[in-house]
Amino acid sequence: MKNLILGILACILISCENNPQMNYPETQKKPVIDVFFDQEVVDNYRWLEDDRSEETADWVRAQNDVTFNYLNKIPFREQLKERLTGLWNYEKIGTPFKEGKYTYFYKNDGLQNQYVIYRYADKIENAEVFLDPNSFSEDGTTSLAGLSFSKNSSLAAYSISEGGSDWRRVLVMNSETKEIIEDTINDLKFSGIQWKGNEGFYYSSYDKPEGSELSAKTDQHKLYFHKIKTPQSEDVVVFGGVESEKNRYVGAQVTEDDAYLIVSASESTSGNKLLFKDLRKANSPLVLLTDGYENDHYLLDSDGDRLFIVTNFNAPNQKVVEANASKPEQEHWKDFIPETDYVLSPSSGSGFFFAEYMVDAISKIHQYDSKGTNLGEVSLPGVGSVSGFSGEKEDAILYYRFTNYANPSSIYAYNPLTQKSELYWNPPIDFDPSMYESKQVFYESKDSTKVPMIITYKKGIELNGKNPTILYGYGGFNISLTPSFSIPNAVWMEQGGVYAVPNLRGGGEYGKAWHNAGTKLQKQNVFNDFIAAAEYLIAEKYTSSEYLAIRGGSNGGLLVGATMVQRPDLMRVALPAVGVLDMLRYHTFTAGAGWAYDYGTAEDSKEMFDYLKGYSPVHNVKASTSYPATLITTGDHDDRVVPAHSFKFAAELQNKHKGKNPVMIRIETNAGHGAGTPVTKSIDQYADIFGFTLYNMGYRVLPEKMNTKIKG
Repeated sequence: MKNLILGILACILISCENNPQMNYPETQKKPVIDVFFDQEVVDNYRWLEDDRSEETADWVRAQNDVTFNYLNKIPFREQLKERLTGLWNYEKIGTPFKEGKYTYFYKNDGLQNQYVIYRYADKIENAEVFLDPNSFSEDGTTSLAGLSFSKNSSLAAYSISEGGSDWRRVLVMNSETKEIIEDTINDLKFSGIQWKGNEGFYYSSYDKPEGSELSAKTDQHKLYFHKIKTPQSEDVVVFGGVESEKNRYVGAQVTEDDAYLIVSASESTSGNKLLFKDLRKANSPLVLLTDGYENDHYLLDSDGDRLFIVTNFNAPNQKVVEANASKPEQEHWKDFIPETDYVLSPSSGSGFFFAEYMVDAISKIHQYDSKGTNLGEVSLPGVGSVSGFSGEKEDAILYYRFTNYANPSSIYAYNPLTQKSELYWNPPIDFDPSMYESKQVFYESKDSTKVPMIITYKKGIELNGKNPTILYGYGGFNISLTPSFSIPNAVWMEQGGVYAVPNLRGGGEYGKAWHNAGTKLQKQNVFNDFIAAAEYLIAEKYTSSEYLAIRGGSNGGLLVGATMVQRPDLMRVALPAVGVLDMLRYHTFTAGAGWAYDYGTAEDSKEMFDYLKGYSPVHNVKASTSYPATLITTGDHDDRVVPAHSFKFAAELQNKHKGKNPVMIRIETNAGHGAGTPVTKSIDQYADIFGFTLYNMGYRVLPEKMNTKIKG
């Protein structure tokens, strides 16, 4: 083992055969052959999937040594870090919410690694600390993942993530005295906390897998009920665990009046069935409301026996239906808020319903009363994204947040009776939104589909093809990219950078049809949309290939990986983050099998195997090809998209890439998929990403410090 470690570390000093400009660690090939439909596929780097081996740990250290040695020499990296730190350092608060006699809110003084939860009974000036996640660990890598109060607000259960892992543990406290009242509940994953009265709560988890808990497959989700002050070993399985039925994601909702339990069960990230249980009757059965996994449904609200359910059954853009608890099955549902031409995302509070419609990725809000009467459109502060308008029935005031790419998130107080908004909180940030503008354009993809894109930049920039530009995308899992402010993106735009976000197929911006158009055998549409967005920016002289970077994370990391191997000439820099990059094996790790609705799997059919292999980034890196400057980012504790995806992609690139551009991997230690990342780590990471990007576009001082670009 000692000789092996020395051998790997010594390789830092050995030039890669195909890239004399960079000294990469040599990644040993240990071929494993898989057979799909009589076709052999060689996997040279299967050994990097073992996240518990010393050999993999040595490889990570060797790669980070090379990467950080490079990043540390970028002359303006510290300047970027200083500006990120300065801009980040302002007070941020979350939307207030009522629990019992207290109003609670999240607050960050500026550079705290984690938000602190405060509360007050009368005036915000008298707020006290309720829970401080910064005390969970010295380095800020243990974060608060969820907080839920019992029905009378006397108890609070909160979940903790350590090192960014999706595995959680839950503690229960007396919310008045803030004392922990029982031992920790362990090993929750992809779970909310839903209280039943004050006696206990529902939660979801998988059995701990054999092998590595960070990468081994988790394939059977279960819903449990935990009774307060009893051992976790006595927790009852409410639903799940039947081997003949793979429910990979199971969750629960309890109505506000504690009368009913709604259980959601899914095979994948799209489509679920609903089950219903009357909690007022002892030993009442779970009744199937919807069968099959073809559509999506969830409980929005209830009013006595009236259940309001959001569904896309016979409504690709979603609608709200009303069911009666006496006959809750799908055949008895009646439309309450009908489907329109725009995607619906509703909320409820104060006895009203709020229909948020996404109109070309921009928010529009209509208010409805309890009879389903449309009371008209809510006047918003501007063009952008809105979240909120939710609360309990007795709440007199509701809160919502408004933001866009140039305006930091502000909080507004809304009176549902007068339908008037008042500014509740405006962020004291050292950034002037009036100096920036956003423009929405529509461009044509390869098959002539019209795709929207919002481009944001400093007013007065010259369209000369020389503006450093980040093209950011996702394109999957019915997720919509709507305008929102980002501190790192603000720093990017301060440098004269352009930030462009297209709403690619695979997302949810135009409903289920738009989502499905970017899935399985149509996944190439997503990459084509992204490529066409880049070509539009170049044609309109916002930028050029020499000044273009593409960026995305998770499914967006796949997007970047596939785009850069298909069109390495199109961009100067590629930034795939925590990406799904091995499309033949993604479903064998953690909960990856649940992504099959979007991707399909290599076992489905020969056609599906051929299609996946045809775009899988790991399998399409070509020898003797010049790829753009690439900085792959991942976390060693990412148990959602395991880091082996990124490890194998980096190994393939470093082995086959020919050219002067660096292809590197930055592996954050004690970090996961992104949620709960400490502020200090986020600042360091963005300084590295932006520094790497600008440096490889040819800058040797920051763009705002110079009038001309220096080559070399």
